[in-house]
Amino acid sequence: MKSIAGAAIGSCVHVGGLHHFLKLAEAEGYKTTSWGPAVSIERVVRIIRDEKPDITALSYRLTPETAGELFAELKRKLSRAGISNTRMIFGGTPPVGVVAEQSGLFERTFNGTEPVESIKSYLRGGTGEVSEGSFENTLVGRIDQKYPYPLLRHHFGRPTLEETITGVRKISESGVLDVLSIGPDQNAQEHFFSPEMMDRSQDGAGGVPVRKPEDLRAIYESTRFGNYPLVRCYAGTRDLLKWAEMSVETINNAWAAIPLCWYSVIDGRSARPIRDAIGEHQEVMRWYARRGIPVEVNESHQWSLRDAHDALAVTMAFLAAYNAKKMGVRHYVSQYMFNNPPGTSAGMDIAKMMAKNEMIMELSDSDFTVFREVRAGLAHFSADPSFAQGQLAASAVISLALKPHILHVVGFSEGDHAIYADELIQSCNIVHGVLHNTLYGMPDLTRNSAVISRKDELKSEAMTLLSELEKRGSPVSDDPWSDPQVISDVIRTGLLDTPHFQGNPHLCGKIITRLIDGAWYAIDPDTGEKLSELARINSLD
Repeated sequence: MKSIAGAAIGSCVHVGGLHHFLKLAEAEGYKTTSWGPAVSIERVVRIIRDEKPDITALSYRLTPETAGELFAELKRKLSRAGISNTRMIFGGTPPVGVVAEQSGLFERTFNGTEPVESIKSYLRGGTGEVSEGSFENTLVGRIDQKYPYPLLRHHFGRPTLEETITGVRKISESGVLDVLSIGPDQNAQEHFFSPEMMDRSQDGAGGVPVRKPEDLRAIYESTRFGNYPLVRCYAGTRDLLKWAEMSVETINNAWAAIPLCWYSVIDGRSARPIRDAIGEHQEVMRWYARRGIPVEVNESHQWSLRDAHDALAVTMAFLAAYNAKKMGVRHYVSQYMFNNPPGTSAGMDIAKMMAKNEMIMELSDSDFTVFREVRAGLAHFSADPSFAQGQLAASAVISLALKPHILHVVGFSEGDHAIYADELIQSCNIVHGVLHNTLYGMPDLTRNSAVISRKDELKSEAMTLLSELEKRGSPVSDDPWSDPQVISDVIRTGLLDTPHFQGNPHLCGKIITRLIDGAWYAIDPDTGEKLSELARINSLD
C-alpha cells in the first residue's frame, strides 16, 4: 500500500484542504498520515528522511512571498540531508501555487480550483490533467467515480436559445457542476410536437424555447468543455414518449424525470385524465428501463408544494418508487425536496426524508438500486440575494444528513429571477464550500431522538394509508399500488388529497392541513386537532 504524508508548513494552520485531500487518498487506497498544522521545514525534512512516505503533500495558504522563502529553505535542507529523489506535491491558494510551481520542488500543484477528478487522476497514477475521458459519461459511472462527494446538478434555461448556449458553455468550462438540466419553456414542454398550438407571446416563459431537435444538440455540444457535465432534460408535460426518444438521441439524457400522477388535470399542465397520465408515465418508465437508463419519479414533492401533510408525502414517495420498480427500472433516482411545505423545520424535514428513504430502501435489491438526490425548495428562497445565499448554504447542510449521491443546487437568485450563468456558478461554489467544510466529520443529524420519533410515526401513518389504498383497490386489481384506475379513484375521492385541490372539479380538496411544531399534519376541521390517518380515513365520505 502506497503512503502519503501531509503537513501545513511554516506558520500556516489551515489544514481543511489537506484533510480533504488525504480523505480522497484514503478512498483511493493510500495509507495516509497527517502531520498537522504549522510544521517546521526542519521537521518536514526529518520525517521525509526517517519515515520515507511515497508522496509528501505540503500545504500553505498564507502570503506568496513567505511561501517562497519556505520553499527555498526546504530545497536547501533537503540537499544538505542528501534527499534528492523524494516525491512531493503542493496544495494552497492560486497565488501560492504559482510560487510552488516556480520552486521546482513539486511534481504537481493543486490550487483548489481543480475538479475532484483531477485529484483522483493524479492519485491513480496519472498526471492530474483532465480530458473528456477523465469523466464518466453515465450517471451510475459518475456517482461511482465521486461518491461520497455528491454530484452537483443545476437547472438552466434562459429565454433565448443563443443566451442559453453561451451560458451553458461558460458553466461547463467552470467545472462546478456534474449535471446540467436543460429547462425548456412551457410552450416546448406542452406543444413541442404540435407547434401550431403554441402561444408565441409566451416563448421563453419558464425556460429556453427549444423548437427542434437541433436546438437540443446545440446545447449538448456547448457542454463538451471543462468537466464535460452530464446533460438531462425535463420531460414534456405531454408526448412524454416522444420527448424520451428525442432527448436520448440528442443529449444522451443522463436520466429520466417523470411524474406518476401529475402533468394532468391535477395541475393543469395538460388536459389528460389522471388515469391516462399515470398509464402513459408508466409506459415511459418502462421505455427507459428497457434501455438501462436511470429513472427519477418526481412525485412526492409535488404534493408537498401544495401543502400536503407529511404522511401523504411519504406515501407518495414510496408509491413513486414502487411503480418505477414495477416497470423494470434498475437504477432509481429518489429526489428529496427540502423546505416544503413552508415553515417545515430542519428536524422535521430530516425526519420526513428519512421516512421516505427507509421505506423506499425496503424495495432495493440486486435489481433495484436507489440513488438519493436532495435539493432545496424553490419557494423558500428570499428575493434578497445575500439572504438567499444563506438559505442555500443552510439547506445544503441539512440535506447532507441523507448522504446524497446527487445534490440538486437551486440557485440563490431563483426567488427573484431565472438564474444567469454567473449566478449558477456562484451558487454551485457556495455548495462546494459547504461540502468542503461539512462532508467529513459532521455530527449525524439523523440520530436526534425527536427526528427518529417523527420518522417512525410517519412510516406508520404512511403504511396505514397504503393499506387502505390496497384494501380499496383489491376487489378490482391484482396490484392496486400500480393500478392507474385505482390511484386515480383514491385521488378523486380524497384518500390522497391536498388543500390546493379545492375548486378543481376532478379532485376532492376537502382536507385541511396545518403546520404544528415544524411538521405538517392533517387537521380535524371541527376541533383543529391533529388527525391520524386512521381517523381521517374513517371520516371520508
